[in-house]
Amino acid sequence: MLTPLQADLASVVEGVNLVWVLTVTFLIFFMHAGFAMLEAGQVRAKNVANQLTKNLLTWSIGVIVFFLLGAAVSAIVAGVTGGPSTTITDAFMGLYAPDASATTAWVDWLFGAVFAMTAATIVSGAVAGRARLRAYLTYTIFIAGIIYPVVVGVTWAGGFLGGLGFHDFAGGMIVHGMGGIAGLTAAWLIGPRMNRFNSDGTANVIPGHSITFAVLGTLILAFGWYGFNVGTAAAPLAYADGEITLGSFAYVGRVALVTTLGMAAGAIGAGGVSMYKTGKVDTLYVANGLLAGLVGVTAIADDIIWPGALIVGLLAGAQLPIVFEFVEKRLRIDDVCAVFPVHGSAGVLGTLLYPVFAMPLWHGGASFVSLAVPQVIGVGVIALWTFLATAAVFGVFRSVGQARVSADHERQGLDTAEHGVDTYPEFGSRDPDTGIRADGSGIPHGSGFMSTREDE
Repeated sequence: MLTPLQADLASVVEGVNLVWVLTVTFLIFFMHAGFAMLEAGQVRAKNVANQLTKNLLTWSIGVIVFFLLGAAVSAIVAGVTGGPSTTITDAFMGLYAPDASATTAWVDWLFGAVFAMTAATIVSGAVAGRARLRAYLTYTIFIAGIIYPVVVGVTWAGGFLGGLGFHDFAGGMIVHGMGGIAGLTAAWLIGPRMNRFNSDGTANVIPGHSITFAVLGTLILAFGWYGFNVGTAAAPLAYADGEITLGSFAYVGRVALVTTLGMAAGAIGAGGVSMYKTGKVDTLYVANGLLAGLVGVTAIADDIIWPGALIVGLLAGAQLPIVFEFVEKRLRIDDVCAVFPVHGSAGVLGTLLYPVFAMPLWHGGASFVSLAVPQVIGVGVIALWTFLATAAVFGVFRSVGQARVSADHERQGLDTAEHGVDTYPEFGSRDPDTGIRADGSGIPHGSGFMSTREDE
């Protein structure tokens, strides 16, 4: 039985650790500012307010849905797929009205909620410039309430993939991989922006309006990513046998190192491939490559040797220009903000490379096959579920003609058509097809960054 002094020490430890979790949670929430800037910078000026509105409403609607439905769905799915058993009533009431002894219930929920909202907001970048707001927000309800929670249920919450040994430390596949696959699926079903592809299948470049915003968003996201990875690693303090000890900061430090090395290597990998392919270092490839490097190491940052972070980050960045070009030229899918190569394929790559650099393998504690099989199965299950669920939602909207805005609204710009605002009124009006203003100034479409046209 604890003495009063011991009880006080235990309370101090719990209080410090809860403050740490909340601080990390707020840091991850701030990543939404990064997503907003990154996406706003990569869309045309006439669609900036629309993209910002989608980011605001993704959080606002999604977090409520996740509270009312999604968190309980995760617990229920975990229970029916081999995890801790629960009843439907307990799953919901454990969050709505937790027992007095469950002091961390709402803190734990909020920590999970910011991860859920990260997965949800990724999709908006893929369908920018032509998705109808009501279709996108309806999908937000589904991804926050069902699609993402099912993935969490079979993994982190203790379902069958978790029991199988699937390893995803902080969401490289569970959050980013599924978000990237969802974005690609949605972009495919909605179709490309007007004038994105020619009748012969060649692609036209539609440059975003601000590289500055995009790079600012990238750095905000990278800053918040330390909350994602390092914040997930360990609590600052531990209490045992009447003594307070520090958490495992050697472990935390390795996660921070791996995250940093992966981030830096990703930028170098994307910049290097861009230089090889075009003779120039594309700024947006470097920015998005940095993010791809982060995505690549997120699933495995806790359990790999540090040289693996350099290799995984480099490969995650290097695949970005290649996969982006494949999606554009071969699949003819208009992924506006390179959502799939940044989040989807980079998340898959990093998750599958876990057994190559895993600490248990290098220290003789496990075989390659025993580590690889759960990863392959986990990636396959998550990818298939995400594709089918996303295709079902957007497929219904497409079948009734509500997936995308009208051609007139797309030409006009979604800021005016859907929100009644002009983000940059002092710039003067532009011709929506050429990008040229009435006075002849402006950047014509077909020039700019992330160019992959055959004739450029």
